[in-house]
Amino acid sequence: MSQILTMVAQRLALGLLTLIAVSLIIFLAVELLPGDLAEAILGQAALPETVAAFRRELRLDLPPHERYIEWLGAMMQGDMGRSLANNREISELIGVRFGNTLFLAAYAAIIAVPLALFLGILAALYRNSLYDRAINVVTLSSISSPEFFVAYILIAWLANTLGWFPSISNVHEGTGLLERLYRTALPAMTMTLVVVAHMMRMTRASIINLLASPYIEMANLKGLSRMRVIVHHALPNAWAPIINVIVLNLAFLIVGVVVVEVVFVYPGLGQLLIDSVSKRDVPVVQASCLIFAVTYILLNLTADVLAILTNPRLMHPK
Repeated sequence: MSQILTMVAQRLALGLLTLIAVSLIIFLAVELLPGDLAEAILGQAALPETVAAFRRELRLDLPPHERYIEWLGAMMQGDMGRSLANNREISELIGVRFGNTLFLAAYAAIIAVPLALFLGILAALYRNSLYDRAINVVTLSSISSPEFFVAYILIAWLANTLGWFPSISNVHEGTGLLERLYRTALPAMTMTLVVVAHMMRMTRASIINLLASPYIEMANLKGLSRMRVIVHHALPNAWAPIINVIVLNLAFLIVGVVVVEVVFVYPGLGQLLIDSVSKRDVPVVQASCLIFAVTYILLNLTADVLAILTNPRLMHPK
């Protein structure tokens, strides 16, 4: 147990260093944007005195390194600042939007994870069969297709042609659970099609790699059914890589949701990020990117810990 705690502490320290590096990249990327932020917000007709006063208010008159340290210190204390677009607290804006993004990611994960495991087990069970080849073609096609392409295909088919689902996922705080599930069905399907292939193929590969093991051969010699051999003997020992890829795909569901949210006009953090970029609302852009980075780093840490818990041999690499 102490080894796991030590490993978690090491991963947290590495994650903190990674987060500081990412925050620096975010700040520099915004800093290198062309044009003057104060002039862009106030317009070309603004007087020089007004622009200078606004720059002082935004702390743009300070050197970049001082502004970075000031911004990073405020973020570590939970102070995200105020939006330049509507003067609201950024934490208030992001709180609701991030909750919507997490809901959509959880919705897609509840569909994608069991489906991927089921399809992966069947593909390993009927290896090299017509089913195995067909499911590989379908999943490879879904991996190769961009999210926006899959989204538009679903909109054209399920929303416009069949009329089963709305093409725009306009939800708000008062939307009930069933209504929210109905309105977000298409973006959830889009994200499921994008991520299920990775998890299914990893499940299939991990189980097939174990089928030549001596204990699997012994189970076959005992006359156990092939399904029982895979589910009760091969699958428990294949959990480490499967859990790793599942958690990493969950990170993608949260962080890589920007395109899907824009296509379906879903009020999540990704849509807020795009809107803030178009309005040059720099504090919101920086806070949103940093939250995405924190989420991805934490889920990577979770993937490492769960993989080791399911396979303690990873604590002692050769």
